[in-house]
Amino acid sequence: GLRRAYGRLLTTYQTMDKIITYLDNSGFMVEFPKVILIFDYYRDPAHCVVKTLEHKPDVPVIFLVTHNHRDHFNTDIFNLGQSHRRLYVLSNDIPVREIHDDMPIDWMSRGDIIEGLPEGIKVHAFGSTDAGVSYLVVFPEGDTIFHAGDLNLWHWDEENTPREVEKARSLFTTELNRISESIAAVDVAFFPVDVRQGTNCAAGAEKFLSAIAVKNFFPMHFKGSYEQACDFANYRLPPEVSERTTMHCLHKPGDTVRV
Repeated sequence: GLRRAYGRLLTTYQTMDKIITYLDNSGFMVEFPKVILIFDYYRDPAHCVVKTLEHKPDVPVIFLVTHNHRDHFNTDIFNLGQSHRRLYVLSNDIPVREIHDDMPIDWMSRGDIIEGLPEGIKVHAFGSTDAGVSYLVVFPEGDTIFHAGDLNLWHWDEENTPREVEKARSLFTTELNRISESIAAVDVAFFPVDVRQGTNCAAGAEKFLSAIAVKNFFPMHFKGSYEQACDFANYRLPPEVSERTTMHCLHKPGDTVRV
């Protein structure tokens, strides 16, 4: 199924050059030659989106929002890029009252698939362990991008009871298994590494990286000092996982890398 197809795509095709820019929290802009993807825009203190859109007036823009939390969704996205062809991929938990009537919107719940987006893009919605969904974006050429939204192993050993910790692990494992059964590998993955979780901050990321072959990994949703999230040497990863994945630390709004 999906897993075999995506695994084959990644080994058959050379992925496209793309520029990835950190906006804030879990917000990223991914620039392809003929389309721009903007994930979980919350704010953009470096004004990267406006500057990029000014320089690329003919490139369509797809805004993707994983859920309704205010550090992932900002109605400003409906005012950005007004001279561009704009499309919106939104999770179904976003209140309809936030939406302009004339906006080209695809609503998504877990299990939904959207086709027919610019450049032949497909978007698959997977689940979350918090609100909304996570997204897999697939290009015909083979590029695949996974944005986890708030999918993570959310628990705090110091605050949660053993039963709560076990429930969190079970929820995350169930959703990760669903995803890994469908996806063999991804070119780019954005995943929460929230330093408020202390020594467990990378636990979800470690499990994700072990279950799915990620070419380029970007931690996000730091909620505090980024250094711990970016201390990749402390991630508990098997050697073969560390060898197959390039880890990127974009932590200051406006940080960018070409992959």
